[in-house]
Amino acid sequence: MSEEARATEAHDTKSDPPNVALVLGVLAVAAAFALSISAIIMATSKDGGSGGGGGAASHVTVTLSEFAIEPGAITVAEGGMLMIENAGSVPHNLEVVGEDYATADIDGGASAELDLSGLPVGTYDVICTIAGHESSGMTGTLTVVAGGEEVATGDSGSSSSSGDHGAHMSEEMAAQLDQAMMDSMNAFPAETAGVGNEILEPEILEDGTKYFELTAEIVDWEVEPGKTVEAWTYNGTVPGPEIHLEVGDRVRIDLTNETPLGTDLHMHGVKLPNDMDGVAPYTQDLILPGETFTYEFTATKIAVAMYHAHVHGQESVPNGMLGMIYIGDMPIPDIETIRDAVADESVPDDVTIDQELSMVLNDAGTIGYALNGKSFPATAPVAGTVGDWVMVHYANEGVQIHPMHLHQMDQIVIAKDGIPLTSPYAVDTLNVGPGERYTVIFRMEAPGVWVWHCHILPHVERDTGMFGMVTAVIVEEEGEE
Repeated sequence: MSEEARATEAHDTKSDPPNVALVLGVLAVAAAFALSISAIIMATSKDGGSGGGGGAASHVTVTLSEFAIEPGAITVAEGGMLMIENAGSVPHNLEVVGEDYATADIDGGASAELDLSGLPVGTYDVICTIAGHESSGMTGTLTVVAGGEEVATGDSGSSSSSGDHGAHMSEEMAAQLDQAMMDSMNAFPAETAGVGNEILEPEILEDGTKYFELTAEIVDWEVEPGKTVEAWTYNGTVPGPEIHLEVGDRVRIDLTNETPLGTDLHMHGVKLPNDMDGVAPYTQDLILPGETFTYEFTATKIAVAMYHAHVHGQESVPNGMLGMIYIGDMPIPDIETIRDAVADESVPDDVTIDQELSMVLNDAGTIGYALNGKSFPATAPVAGTVGDWVMVHYANEGVQIHPMHLHQMDQIVIAKDGIPLTSPYAVDTLNVGPGERYTVIFRMEAPGVWVWHCHILPHVERDTGMFGMVTAVIVEEEGEE
């Protein structure tokens, strides 16, 4: 596909809104998905009992990981205990900010208790104090309530109404949770400021070199309606602009650093000379604030790649400083290979890609659980008609694995890390680990709204409704407007 055709296709895909009437008309289908998943009640009673007949639990489990505190809004009865588990692979701790309550560092896979006896009723900030972890997303709130006090739901991924997973939940609380879920789903797709993954057109220099300019900068970024964060970006968007190249292109990229930290640019998945690998100080000098560094290379092979900072990556990448770079076109398997992969001889002969898109996964920092820099309901739906073929390039820039599940449509995996597979295979759920890229194709088969999401359910649902790593494929009948 030519660059001009790619740009036209990307513009058409992003500028044409989905049929809103169709969305509203068939969201009942998607709602059934939500109702099939019970409300996620994160606060648990140590003895599994009544927790005071609907009051806050006296023993609450808190999970630490790279880089999150879950639940993000912890509620515990006065004089209670936090049972803290480190589900991550590196040490974490938990501190009540401004108070003399903190754990020691907890190794990955270990646990600790934090006795809150003496901590007055009130709301406090909690953080992990290990360097860089707070700024990468390990923050939350702790609310201490008087014994037996009924607690309303918060706005994070936790429920604090009881310690028994809803067994003794009041009818009013259950109705609130149901309504919050339905309201959040009916808000999709929601508009927010800013769009990532826009194609960056090169300037063609006299010798034919394709020239790109990138600026690393911190900007305000609306992740979901009403939630604006300070994002670390390339050219002001999350993800940064897509760079499209052809095999054989000579390339020059000037990166100007307008962030407070030194930086570099690693093109993850592109074959490069050592001095262009983007790892300060081994392959280049650190790009200090206000400085510009030039990367020059020749594109030598097909690539589905990511670009991001390497130095201070734990700060900048979870906070949004990432983007996609493509070299050449991913070859489509022949029709018999596709039929074998899905075990379906009825697949039509014509496999023409109608849409090609990136799906960048994030789960930490200021961006949090997001697809292409947005959290549901601000994630972008994929709209098309029955029979359309879609190519998706998953890229995990987060710190956790994400099993990406597409309802009722086979995802045919045709490439891993930009390398075409000799034996493509079909899945409905694909595990995408940090740093990995997978290329899949799927065919829109039946009209309706089909949910597409990470299948780690706390990454997609909380008491205030659906959020995070969820979008939908909206399929219309051919010829429908």
